[in-house]
Amino acid sequence: MNDIEYTEMVVFSGRSSMDLAQRIADHIGQPLGRCEIKTFSDGELWMKYGENIRGKDVFIIQSTFTPAENLMELLILLDAARRSSARRITAVIPYFGYARQDRKDQPRVAITAKLVANLIRSAGADRIISMDLHAPQIQGFFDIPLDHLYSSAVFIPHFKARAIPNLAVVSPDVGGIKMARAYAKRLDADLIVLDKRRDQHNRSEVLNIIGSVEGKNVLVVDDIIDTGGTFSNAITALRNAGALQVFGACTHPVLSGKAADRLVESRISLLSVTDTIPLRENVQKTGLVEVLSVAELFAEAIMRTHLNQSISSLFDVDKDKIM
Repeated sequence: MNDIEYTEMVVFSGRSSMDLAQRIADHIGQPLGRCEIKTFSDGELWMKYGENIRGKDVFIIQSTFTPAENLMELLILLDAARRSSARRITAVIPYFGYARQDRKDQPRVAITAKLVANLIRSAGADRIISMDLHAPQIQGFFDIPLDHLYSSAVFIPHFKARAIPNLAVVSPDVGGIKMARAYAKRLDADLIVLDKRRDQHNRSEVLNIIGSVEGKNVLVVDDIIDTGGTFSNAITALRNAGALQVFGACTHPVLSGKAADRLVESRISLLSVTDTIPLRENVQKTGLVEVLSVAELFAEAIMRTHLNQSISSLFDVDKDKIM
């Protein structure tokens, strides 16, 4: 599709996703749009588009992981595009931060997923493209169209090619059963579910393993790994139950705090992640993490959005290729 002229489309990137955005632009076949972003000495952000975007179809790529300046930067980019008379503004948010607070699970707490959705819409976004939201119902928090991509379109062909023998797919909690079942079906593997209890943030305890893992290689699939505490506890429980090699697949490698040390201590065979978030240097040094790029998937979604074509075929993870 690179022989099509995209005279009315321009793709920009915030500073949190520059590497991924460049890979996306390479797949599209055009350079990233020019914009200047500065941080003043007091911490305030300033930006200016370096080219005319009046009447253009504008795509802004920015993941909103910590620090909060990444979210603020996205909002400023959206506002500037709206005030520059862009025809349509699409926020491409590979990792949608603040998504874990998606309901009032206790008194006097915020629902930050809805708050951020409101901010993005108010700043000027006309539509959203994101990947593996922490809870699919977050799509309903937006009053504008949202295209929800799935990393399984990249992970499943990858693990099919690895042809891991005697494989079982593990959901780390009840909420992840649907995703784990999709992996198990397409990889022709057994499905295992962990029953865990979370007594505080970033800490949980595995109470039961639903299904047998003894003598099997297992693949633990999750959307986010933050401090790695819950993930490493899951690996320990699986190994104690007789699992052989333990692999992991995680869309968004937040991997904060002591996550790198916990990965090493867990004795995981290999953790596969995507590039929705840049991998921290201390995590790279462990040698236990491989990065699969989702740039081609996002590039195809952007091109089809620009051409007002259906992107539903991108959800077909049984295909060997995205296109």
